[in-house]
Amino acid sequence: MEIAVRPGDTLWYYSQLFSVPLILIETSNTGTDFTQLHIGQVLQIPGYVQSSYTIEANDSFWTIAREYNIPLDMLELTNQEVDPSQLQVGQVIVLPERITELVVDDINNYTYENMLDDIRILETIYPFITRRAAGSSVMGKEITELQIGAGMKEVHLNGSFHANEWITTPIIMQFINQYALSLTNGLPIRGLALLPLYNATQLSVVPMVNPDGVNLVLGGASAAGSYSDTVLAINQQNTDFSGWKANINGVDLNNQYPALWEVEAERKPASPQPRDFPGYAPLTEAEAIAMANLAVERNFIRMNAFHTQGQVIFWGFEGLAPAESLEIVSEYERVSGYTPIRYIDSYAGYKDWFIQVFGNPGFTVELGLGTNPLPIEQFPEIYEESLGIMLANLYL
Repeated sequence: MEIAVRPGDTLWYYSQLFSVPLILIETSNTGTDFTQLHIGQVLQIPGYVQSSYTIEANDSFWTIAREYNIPLDMLELTNQEVDPSQLQVGQVIVLPERITELVVDDINNYTYENMLDDIRILETIYPFITRRAAGSSVMGKEITELQIGAGMKEVHLNGSFHANEWITTPIIMQFINQYALSLTNGLPIRGLALLPLYNATQLSVVPMVNPDGVNLVLGGASAAGSYSDTVLAINQQNTDFSGWKANINGVDLNNQYPALWEVEAERKPASPQPRDFPGYAPLTEAEAIAMANLAVERNFIRMNAFHTQGQVIFWGFEGLAPAESLEIVSEYERVSGYTPIRYIDSYAGYKDWFIQVFGNPGFTVELGLGTNPLPIEQFPEIYEESLGIMLANLYL
């Protein structure tokens, strides 16, 4: 919510008035010189939106503030152009409204467009969430990265590498929403205070690595646009794309990394398929390249990739995982009930490459049980299982 600075106002005063931690106001207004606030300067207050109120007979700022449990000066701050002594029936004023509920709540058939809509809402309410393009998909969709946190410790989480594992995207989006909501309202999650984690950690998330594929699974061939004939041919003219894991080119993005890629290429399909084709060479696909570049550009001390299904956590690669990986995966097991598995006869994944290149802990977390795509009815259970892992990623 936007406010305009008045004479004598300070960020500290806004923090007290709106009951929002000072650091959240500061990080919602990056690029601002907080030592030189000037009258009329517009600032963002996170965790609030503006709603309209129409003046009725016998209303005053005092009665309105009391009825809506708003500090009187908050009402005056957000209505500086209004003369409180000259209120007229029918006049419209602004009420600052604190957000106390999740806004990411429509998680069924969660397309790329649904995600973007939710991101826009979250950016508006919580401007301390920053957004950047990590790259683009084959069809030109932005591969969106969100960042939240003010700390030096950078950790990463991603979802929907595989198209029919799209449920991982709303899992991640709802966590970002719950994290921001908890920060602005001073609410712990599972007894854990979030503000110290925000101060210590910067969380990077790419909620949907494979937007073209997700939309194909959810929307059918028409969602593929000019690629519709191609994907129908790859899918043997079957219009049911629920088994599709690949990107729009028929390449499995989690088989695209130069970490024993040649082993996978030898035993996997040799041409585009709905699943498992590792490409004609490593790192040929726009989405895989974008995720590799993201890791190279940043300094992630830990990486988590959410997939489905199996309730297991893969954490090793060719003996290269650092010793701390065992401690971390043991904590993940404790908070989720998922089973750690160090080695598996599968290579060329993002986790494998991350461990090999950076020598830092990397994890592939297989959420839920069943046949992909997992039914959305499992969402509450999967969210509760994975919530502990997402929190542990912040505090470890």
